[in-house]
Amino acid sequence: MAVNRVPVLKRCRSLGLEPMYLGYDKKSNRELKRSNRKVSEYGLQLREKQKAKFIYGVLEKPFRNYYKKADKMQGQTGTNLMVMLESRLDNVMFRLGFARTRKEARQIVDHKHVLVNGKQVNIPSYLVKAGDTIEIKEKCKSSQRYKDILEATNGRLIPEWLEADPDALKGTVKQLPSREMIDVPVNEVLIVELYSK
Repeated sequence: MAVNRVPVLKRCRSLGLEPMYLGYDKKSNRELKRSNRKVSEYGLQLREKQKAKFIYGVLEKPFRNYYKKADKMQGQTGTNLMVMLESRLDNVMFRLGFARTRKEARQIVDHKHVLVNGKQVNIPSYLVKAGDTIEIKEKCKSSQRYKDILEATNGRLIPEWLEADPDALKGTVKQLPSREMIDVPVNEVLIVELYSK
């Protein structure tokens, strides 16, 4: 399996991203030294795509598949793409505050700690639907790991399309998010322009 091993802060700096979008509360003190080169239109489009892939931890091939699927759906392709990325199981776990970062959320799902509607799901890219109930397995709930996670994510705002019960390590998807509910600094229009060339 391909894994992205680029240091997170370094990648955030190169993409002009705040690490908090990935769940990291670290700050990079170093400034990115770019000479005053004008970035081409293609460069801007590429950076937006890299930003979206990096935030959600998706590699190129699955990302392209999401785009193709979003293109076939009704409505705007860019909005569909963002809603699909946002409704991935690992992202929903992160949003509910059951993981400090999206990478950790992915690992929790991989390790078979998650139940969706009472069934075990270990696929981070599983797309949740409105009305789905997501919870941590009973035998994992008491582990120290989740106590630490809940302590760390205590002040995190849970998006309005989700409902969380941190004490029971359980959450519900009230509805699929609209574009306005997704607070990720990505301009999906540029991604659509890039792929539709």
